[in-house]
Amino acid sequence: MVMNDTNNHDMPGSGKVHKFVLARIVSYVKERFDLEGDRAPQSEIYENISKGVEFKGANLWVLIFATLTASLGLNTNSTAVIIGAMLISPLMGPIMGLGFSVGINNFELMKRSFRNFSFMVVVGIVTSTVYFMISPLSEAQSELLARTQPTIYDVMIALFGGLAGMVGQTRKDRTNTVIPGVAIATALMPPLCTAGFGIANGQWAYFAGALYLFFINTVFIAIATYIIVRFMKFDKKEFLDKARERRVKNYMIIIVVFTAVPSIFMAYNLVQSSFFESSARRFVEHEFRHFEKSQVVSSVRQFRKGDEKSRIDVVLLGEPLSADVIDNIRARMEDYGLRNTELNVKQSDGSEQVDINTLQISYTQLLDEKNRKINELNERLSVLAVDTLALTDIALEAGKLFDNIATISLSRQDEYDVQGRALDKVLVAVVRRKESTGDVERDKLSAWLAVRTKTPNVKLYVE
Repeated sequence: MVMNDTNNHDMPGSGKVHKFVLARIVSYVKERFDLEGDRAPQSEIYENISKGVEFKGANLWVLIFATLTASLGLNTNSTAVIIGAMLISPLMGPIMGLGFSVGINNFELMKRSFRNFSFMVVVGIVTSTVYFMISPLSEAQSELLARTQPTIYDVMIALFGGLAGMVGQTRKDRTNTVIPGVAIATALMPPLCTAGFGIANGQWAYFAGALYLFFINTVFIAIATYIIVRFMKFDKKEFLDKARERRVKNYMIIIVVFTAVPSIFMAYNLVQSSFFESSARRFVEHEFRHFEKSQVVSSVRQFRKGDEKSRIDVVLLGEPLSADVIDNIRARMEDYGLRNTELNVKQSDGSEQVDINTLQISYTQLLDEKNRKINELNERLSVLAVDTLALTDIALEAGKLFDNIATISLSRQDEYDVQGRALDKVLVAVVRRKESTGDVERDKLSAWLAVRTKTPNVKLYVE
């Protein structure tokens, strides 16, 4: 009975210890994730964002020069130039102003932000269009093409980048690298310039895709800004005229809805497209790798929305697959989530014509890969051994320079320490003396071999 009483007294103490430890952990986590410690006053944040919203004078000229710089980078396929243009571009200001104004119920700031944002877009597109109209380079480079097909990753980059950017804006010390980093990550300037390229060259698909990407970045940066403003519980603007306040709120809701709803549909379509691309690629890689005498030379995936079927076109080279085999492959498409997808297999079986251009490209790629491997093997051989002609010359020269040498053999080898780390290349020389002569001059022979073979590390063995 005494032992039971003691246990009963110990239990409450144990519970208090557990609560204390849990409270300390929660307190520690809150302290680590607290955003209030170095937060700037709301008036200072408002002033900084308001300055970024203004779009005249220096900001206007900086935008024009940044647009020309980014256009040059896209035209010459220079990543470094494009990054530089993104760093000096003032595009983030009005976009963050939109999200911030919605978060604090500031209708006047919203109108200014939207007006300057619209003007900014027009100036950027006009400037890039004029540049690409007079530029002698009209070919779409890889950096430019990358801005014509947005994916779900662009949505995520814009959202997380916008969150990081607004957190950086709310700090007392704004000299950190957050905002420049966000400008690079979200890449607002390149798609705007790509839209100008599309207009200048009549490539309306490029124009639509680039403007689509720019719109995605804009919407999700603004939404991210709004999320941070509400998360940090910024003071909202109060109206004396309640009727005006209701109208302003209605306007804000309408603007937010008209901005957010299309982006939601866009994001949904992007998610579907990304899932399709991933599933289709995995399907082709897994299902066609089992046939040793047939090889996939190309696969084209086309995602289509709604009831229209998506499509996968596969071109095979080698021994044709039977219709039953292809039907079995089609039957497994649902296992990859490809329910409303059509598989079209082209192969050289006499019933379908294989695209000659596709085959030529594939052959060229295969030859390039083989040539690369051959060059790599030749480089390894040149390291591991002295070629036959050089060895013959070295043997003749050694016989003239050293009278007491009968034979010589050379080989290059890798030297490793006992931990398995590569140290250096070693030239191993094995020399056999003539029977009637004296000892070989080791130092002189080693020095000559080091110079002759351009291998400083020489290991000489004399028999």
